[in-house]
Amino acid sequence: MAGHSKFKNIMHKKGRADAARSKLFSKLSRDITIAAKMGMPDPAMNSRLRLAVSMAKAESMPKENIERAIKKGASGEADNMEEIRYEGRGPGGIGLIVEALTDNRNRTAGNVRSFFTKFGGQMGDTNSVAFMFDRLGEIKYPLKAGDADKIFEAAIEAGASDVETELGDGDEDEGGHIIYTSFEDLNEVAEALSKILGDPKSTGFVWKPQSLTPVTGDPVRTLMKLIDALNDDDDVQNVYGNFEISDEDYEALS
Repeated sequence: MAGHSKFKNIMHKKGRADAARSKLFSKLSRDITIAAKMGMPDPAMNSRLRLAVSMAKAESMPKENIERAIKKGASGEADNMEEIRYEGRGPGGIGLIVEALTDNRNRTAGNVRSFFTKFGGQMGDTNSVAFMFDRLGEIKYPLKAGDADKIFEAAIEAGASDVETELGDGDEDEGGHIIYTSFEDLNEVAEALSKILGDPKSTGFVWKPQSLTPVTGDPVRTLMKLIDALNDDDDVQNVYGNFEISDEDYEALS
């Protein structure tokens, strides 16, 4: 379970520039608002809201922004917002899952479809690629939280199902420990781990590919353009893919 992993889980967020951070905060705010709309506005009594707030805090989102987003959901201002999942194939035949949060289904579907078409992909029906992924809880800790053995033991004790450690080529800020749980157990495991390891870097639900499809050569650049275009859309929350790209091809992109 524990060990170095080259698995690149595509859950791209915006960069850390001011403009990009503003977009990230906007997406986090909408996630909090939807969570507050669908349950109690108290994180202690709403597990989904608790996760959304935890993610926002991990990204250093101001407290007033979080409170404003919760009030918006509780007051009914977000009644026209809905979550949608899109699926399709990208360059090289890889599977992509796109999670969106929108107040205009037609606009978002049109945008996502146009990105797939423009960059050599094809949008499919619901469940056309989801069967190749597992829906899991994910908890991330930085490398400084402890060595692989310590994290492994803590994760097992807390009830996690798998652990991966990415060493980040010696860069502690790039690597980290990724702890997976069943969909139902994320809250319980995250709370147990926080008592052992402290607050995680992030928590949330992900689509983890069951296997990876190698992509090489020209399709790599096209695939990255597709993923970047999807992530640049304000309605898109997360993008996941089941591809594997070599270090050499990644370096060639720059």
